[in-house]
Amino acid sequence: MKEFTRRDLLKGAVVATAAMATGASSSTFGASHEHMHHGNPNSGLVDTALDCIKTGQACLDHCIDLFKMGDTSVADCADKVTEMLAMCNALSQMASYQSKHLAAVAKVCAAVCKDCKKACDKHADKHEACKACAESCEKCIKACEKIAA
Repeated sequence: MKEFTRRDLLKGAVVATAAMATGASSSTFGASHEHMHHGNPNSGLVDTALDCIKTGQACLDHCIDLFKMGDTSVADCADKVTEMLAMCNALSQMASYQSKHLAAVAKVCAAVCKDCKKACDKHADKHEACKACAESCEKCIKACEKIAA
């Protein structure tokens, strides 16, 4: 049976401490620790961005279904939704982190959401997914403009 040296015990303690610190920081004490007690002033913006992502994903899925049937009339819509998904994801993260760059990201996100809304509006009367996406983009645009101002 191997005897553990003081060095082995020290290495084990360092590894265990690092593992606990990593787990603790991601689940309890990290950036979210303060937010758990005081709330994030950007939580409404996070929710708006996440709603935009949810409706945008449904719109993109619908576009893909139409592509499979040979209908490419929603190609511009799919392009703009893809861009919006990336920006709203960035917005939700920056708002969640309370980043000092949030206003700049919100300004760009509003512009991207305007493009997405414009593309979706063209199909809103025929496709419920496009209509829902355009509506959530409108809400996100308003929320972004408040932050970017």
